[in-house]
Amino acid sequence: MKRLGFVGILVCAFILSLAVSAFAQKIIQIDGSSTVYPITEAVAEEFQAVNPDVKVVVGISGTGGGFKKFTRGETDISNASRPIKASEVEAAQANGIEYIELPVAFDALAVVVNKENTWVESLTVEELKKIWEPDSQVKLWSDIRPEWPREKISLFGPGVDSGTFEYFTEAVVGEAGKCRGDFVASEDDNVLVQGVSQDKYALGYFGVAYYVENQDTLKAVSIDGGSGPVAPLPENVINNTYRPLARPLFIYVSKKSAEKEEVQRFVEFYLQNAAELTKEVGYVPLPDSAYELARKRFADRKTGSVFGGKGATPGVSIEEILKREGE
Repeated sequence: MKRLGFVGILVCAFILSLAVSAFAQKIIQIDGSSTVYPITEAVAEEFQAVNPDVKVVVGISGTGGGFKKFTRGETDISNASRPIKASEVEAAQANGIEYIELPVAFDALAVVVNKENTWVESLTVEELKKIWEPDSQVKLWSDIRPEWPREKISLFGPGVDSGTFEYFTEAVVGEAGKCRGDFVASEDDNVLVQGVSQDKYALGYFGVAYYVENQDTLKAVSIDGGSGPVAPLPENVINNTYRPLARPLFIYVSKKSAEKEEVQRFVEFYLQNAAELTKEVGYVPLPDSAYELARKRFADRKTGSVFGGKGATPGVSIEEILKREGE
């Protein structure tokens, strides 16, 4: 009886170990852009609802911070609000990391002020440059237009690891990363939202989805790129009139990770549902043809970037994305 009892215990232990193994969650690690985060998080929630065996962990360390982890092989997927840069391409190559670049949406950067701001309705790109350039002499609102209040501007913007920071400085100042230093910086857009919403004389910028979520305390500023003021609305992003502050958003998938069954399932699910979920969280979906090209790119495991490691790409249109993806 003792011997049978011992064998029984072994059998039960073996069955239990199989059960634990069967129900153990597989983990997909994602990090990067705070701008792309709402899309990827929405996809992750929907995916996990129908794939309980997989846990998707989505972090926010900025596009640059995400690429640092990704090119070291620490994550499976990297969220990016700009294309990969040459230095990041080199880091990936040095560590043997191949990647598949997939556009997932279009975004507009919203320049915002406090809801109580009654004097600013629009700004020109030149005025934005005057505010944000490294040697800026703008301290007061009246330094921009003399009829505006003689009150100090409180500036809020993404941190230096943010793809939004790089894109904005490239598009507005003329060189990525060049910017005055006396502003409140954060990789978390929610911190910027709170800063502007609590200060009547504040001005900041971030992805338009965060403005849409906080319209009760923020006011979006129309931008004049040379053809008159244009608001950061989806239709203006699609027709390419909101220039130069509209941009594509991406996920980068490690080719090695793509061979994992759970990562393959997740990316395919992402591309199948991106259009609907992108709209739900306040971004502009790509045309169906763009998602079809992305699905083919992933299925073929086509690696590299169609942007040649140039990083920020001010003014690139949806049509240009389709052309590059098609090639």
